[in-house]
Amino acid sequence: MPMTIANEGDGACADPAQAPAAGVVRAALHEAGGWLPFERFMALALYAPGVGYYARGARIFGTHPHDGSDFVTAPLVSARFGAALTRQVAQALQASGTHDVWEFGAGDGTLAAQLLAGLDAAGLAHVTYHIVEVSGGLQARQAQRLAPWRARVHWHTHWPAAIEGVVLGNEVLDAMPVTLLHRREGVWHERGVAWDTPAGRFVWSDRPTDLRPPVEIDGEHDYLTEIHPQAEAFVRSLAERLRRGVALFIDYGFPEREYYHPQRSQGTLMCHRAHRADAEPLVDVGAKDITAHVNFTGIALAAQDAGLEVLGYTSQGRFLLNAGVLDGLDAAPLAERVMTLKLVHEHEMGELFKVIALAPPASSQGWTPLGFATGDRTHTL
Repeated sequence: MPMTIANEGDGACADPAQAPAAGVVRAALHEAGGWLPFERFMALALYAPGVGYYARGARIFGTHPHDGSDFVTAPLVSARFGAALTRQVAQALQASGTHDVWEFGAGDGTLAAQLLAGLDAAGLAHVTYHIVEVSGGLQARQAQRLAPWRARVHWHTHWPAAIEGVVLGNEVLDAMPVTLLHRREGVWHERGVAWDTPAGRFVWSDRPTDLRPPVEIDGEHDYLTEIHPQAEAFVRSLAERLRRGVALFIDYGFPEREYYHPQRSQGTLMCHRAHRADAEPLVDVGAKDITAHVNFTGIALAAQDAGLEVLGYTSQGRFLLNAGVLDGLDAAPLAERVMTLKLVHEHEMGELFKVIALAPPASSQGWTPLGFATGDRTHTL
């Protein structure tokens, strides 16, 4: 029998059973016999058509709670993020002999606009920009933002049969559903979700499992963590299609030895709403983001097993410094200097966020990506 654990969140909607996304989850629970693995719950909460967090059309990205947004991403912090990334993209296009950019999960289109403007300024106005986006609401926002480049931007809702070019994913891997594993009294369980009818809310429900983290967790204490089958499957799918080019993923996370440190006993799962974080994914389903940090070792191994090579891995701060994010900053207004430094400082986004570059063998020889020229940490994966 599954072990049911109450969810202790106190910020629930007045009637969570009536929230649209909650209704979709409850229907899935009924169809599945009353228990869903968390991976399935997270997929529905984020991506259920029309009602999931990313599919409902609400504003998500912004700089402050008063603009109705939930969280900020690096391109919104400073346009210098896009300018630095443009230099790396331009180098990768030249090194791989390709002329297309593919961005997965382009948000509100801010990064795409920065890159297209930067490529234009670099004499690369012939480059075609592809966006793979499953959310119709976000696609509409992107189209509005990218209107000046409309003839060069193409949207896709599914994987293409083949890809040639530079692939980008900024804060994409962290939003892919994860499997939760819970070691309780020495026994490993898969953590899932059930519905508590008397209480009228979702609750945790654990079932014994043969699944394990990729490394042994020292100690006998209770331990909650995540594994990432969907993110790793995504990378394998990319490897099957990437004929020529380079893939760059930027996200918050750790190498495996840090991710599964014995002291990280509560995992990394987190929710974001109105620029505040909480650890209650079962509360207000569909109304807030749910993320988990990325295990970059798992991403690298999945890529290598599928035939890609790791060209580099480092912190966002080091990557941006190598790519010239500070060029001319001394002459910039104070506000621009302050926001740019948020991208590189260790106590801001510079250290928590990492960058990994992957490429097929045909595109990996004879050059070093600009962003990894110094401070490469591939040996830590």
